[in-house]
Amino acid sequence: MAKVIIIGAGGVGGVVAHKCAQVPEVFEEIVLASRTESKCKAIAAEIGRDVRTAQIDADDVPALTAFLEKEKPDLVINVALPYQDLSIMDACLAAGVNYLDTANYEPPETAKFEYSWQWAYQERFKEKGLMALLGSGFDPGVTNVFTAWMAKHDFEEIHELDIIDANAGNHGMPFATNFNPEINIREVTAPCRHFENGEWVETPALSTKNSFDFPEGIGPMNIYRMYHEELESLTKNIQGLKSARFWMTFSDNYLKHLEVLQNVGMTRIDPVEYQGQQIIPLQFLKAVLPDPASLGPLTKGRTCIGCIADGVRDGERKKVYVYNICNHEDCYKEVKSQAISYTTGVPAMIGAKMMLTGKWSGEGVFNMEQMDPDPFMEDLNQYGLPWTRVEIPV
Repeated sequence: MAKVIIIGAGGVGGVVAHKCAQVPEVFEEIVLASRTESKCKAIAAEIGRDVRTAQIDADDVPALTAFLEKEKPDLVINVALPYQDLSIMDACLAAGVNYLDTANYEPPETAKFEYSWQWAYQERFKEKGLMALLGSGFDPGVTNVFTAWMAKHDFEEIHELDIIDANAGNHGMPFATNFNPEINIREVTAPCRHFENGEWVETPALSTKNSFDFPEGIGPMNIYRMYHEELESLTKNIQGLKSARFWMTFSDNYLKHLEVLQNVGMTRIDPVEYQGQQIIPLQFLKAVLPDPASLGPLTKGRTCIGCIADGVRDGERKKVYVYNICNHEDCYKEVKSQAISYTTGVPAMIGAKMMLTGKWSGEGVFNMEQMDPDPFMEDLNQYGLPWTRVEIPV
């Protein structure tokens, strides 16, 4: 029995709170904290068991440290903004609390996703006897575990990896992002980096397009190569990996709107002066776009996220596809959320469960693929993200 503090009350925070509440034998006490406590209270009111709420500014390390020292949780689940990862890690170190997040740190002034800042905490967490688990969402997160599971059960070596993420759903809005608009647009407009023949190759954002025929009736969709943070840790931790790519679907409508917004400067992350005030255009754009948490009742259709690994077993080439399909409407019925938040929030709960039950343990900073994939894969089937394995002829 354990106590957790969930920091962040957006779409993902709501899912994490709901899913932790469904497993009372592990999550005995849940505290949901955010800068805006009213959001926490609204989520707590939806949940059928007691969830306490609190107001906390995740950027204020002394205040957050004092809060953690008072509450004495076994684990902090960070589903706040990626900009706040380091301040929350600092507070966890100061208060002696284990840490988990779903997305790697990104400095506010640069759209640069990389693990270097968090990996630099390795010795500090180790010295304190604490564990930090990074990227326990879907991608990153489940995709790392899918890869580790295939490396353990299907291959002696994986040589090529393609991570393919499709949102085949529709919310009917002219333009809206399925998770935090600021983070989404920064991610999509950043230059693409992929791993090819053991080296990183950079290309312009969304400049490489393919078509992929998604399973179970979803059918063919355009996929665009882009950089995603799990590539950085997987290429470091999966032995023998020579090439790794990440692909995501985007509708023509989304790309048209994004191009116009870029052309008129609304995706800029540097401040501009307006009526005597400094504003950041992308943050203003976020304020006028629909809140992703409001898209739950509007979104129909499915997501499909999976990994295709190409490698060798017993001297023979082999290719395996492991994927999950998630239904937006089913997610809304269960936890009042669309599938994008659901597919991130459920793995955050499972990663926390792995740590709190001792199935995953260690001292220092870890990525998901460094842990035993088997108990996590079992829990995906149990808690709402069932997966399918298909062998592809070569």
